[in-house]
Order: sequence, then C-alpha cells, then structure tokens
Amino acid sequence: MRSMASSASSRGIVAIVGVGPKLGRCIARKFAHEGYTVAILARDLGTPPLSLLPSFGRLSRFADEIAREEKAQVFAIRIDCSDSRSVREAFEGVLSLGFVEVLVYNAYQPVPWHPTSFTDIHIDSFQKSLAVSSIGAFLCAQQVIPGMVDRRKGTILFTGCSASLNGIAGYSELCCGKFALRALSQSLAREFQPLGVHVAHVIIDGVVGPPRAGTSGSQRSVSWEHQSGGGDGSMDQMRWLKPTGTCTFRTGPLGPRRSTFVLAPTGSSSSTPSL
Repeated sequence: MRSMASSASSRGIVAIVGVGPKLGRCIARKFAHEGYTVAILARDLGTPPLSLLPSFGRLSRFADEIAREEKAQVFAIRIDCSDSRSVREAFEGVLSLGFVEVLVYNAYQPVPWHPTSFTDIHIDSFQKSLAVSSIGAFLCAQQVIPGMVDRRKGTILFTGCSASLNGIAGYSELCCGKFALRALSQSLAREFQPLGVHVAHVIIDGVVGPPRAGTSGSQRSVSWEHQSGGGDGSMDQMRWLKPTGTCTFRTGPLGPRRSTFVLAPTGSSSSTPSL
C-alpha cells in the first residue's frame, strides 16, 4: 500500500475495486481528472495473459501513472474480494484517507471465453465466482454505507454486463454471480436512496479495451469489444468497435427512477432503459 499521509481532495474520495489495465484504470483516470482522491484496489497477483512479466506491483504502477498524468492523489491498495478479512483491512486503509464519496465495484472472477458445460464446472470455481461477483460487493458496500448514511450523501456504482440480465448457455458461473450483483444493487437502491445514498448498476454491453498507444491523460479513448452473436446470447463472435463519445450521467437529489443502465456502442442490439 502506498503512503497515505497526504490529505484527501475537496471533491472527496473514490474507491474503485477491481482495477486492471482496461475499464478499472479508465474509471480511475476519469475520477482523478475530475479532482477526486482515488483509491484503486485489486488483487495484483499472478501473471497477465500472454506475458512472461509478473504483474506484482502493477497496481502501484497504475497509481503512479495516473497521479503523474492527472496531477492527483492516487493510492494503490491490495484486496481479495472473496476474503472478508482482506476486504476489512483494505477499507481500513481507504477510510483512513477520509470520507468515501463514491464506491465503484468492478471486480469479477475471470471465466473462460469459450462456453463451459455445466457438468464440467467444479464447485470451488463456482463458489469463487459467486464470492467475487456478489459477496465481495456486499462486503465492500457494508464498509462505506454507514458513513454515507451518516452524511446523507454518497454514490455506489456496480458494473454489470449482458449476463446480469440473461442466462447464457455455457456461462453459468458468470451469469449467477452477475444476477446476484444486480439484485443486490436494486435492493440497496430501494433501501438507501431515501437516506441520501445513490446506488446504480451499470451494464456495459461488451468488453472495454486498454487505452490506445500514443494518447495520454484524459484524452485517452477506449475500444469496445461488442457481442455480435445475436439474440441467442452467444459470446463467441466478437468484433472491435470504437465508442462515439463519453456517456456522463448526472442525477438530481431524488435520484433516478431506475437503478440499472445499459451502456453500449452504436449499433448494439441492447435496449437502454428510460430514466
């Protein structure tokens, strides 16, 4: 964990759980650019796919990179979202920075890209997927909600995908965890919106690619890998798309009428709920 001696910014603290080289890092960069103190949390273990270089310390490199480019305070903290003790210890570090204005939960247990027969799924793998996708979200939310309720302000954002809405053959692990996360989000939204806490479940209908080479800072753009398999929920046909712009959502004091939003590139077959 990096030193936490510096004070938080006037915008408050955002804790982003599940920060890798793609979506998580882009979210962290956006909040840093907007003037928040950013805490990025991830396991930071193992070896990246198709690479012989260990990823230990990768989270700290992300923090240093964003802090330098956005001139912001960014702290890297290790967390295992399937371990309640690890979550508690990680958020002791986050809360030592001050009040958490925003929690973004972006963690999930990676699953094979190719469909896996239900009878071939091992119980340990299934439990791990549920633990990271939903139990981890439960544990992290419990760490920040008391402070948000006390101050009657705060935002919690959960990231989902198509599997949050539709069961997909061969992807039972992913779908069950994402369904549970969406249910948790809706329950928290209905319970805590009257107390000043905004909760939203954001469905990103695709996979966000890393920042393109040759760009930096807030000007970096991301690529979308969009499902093009049609209505059968297939995930084995992919094509790369470029986003047409950045979607920024703002809510009034009464919050939105729904807690689930779908973000998809132009040409997607996904429907976007009216707000």
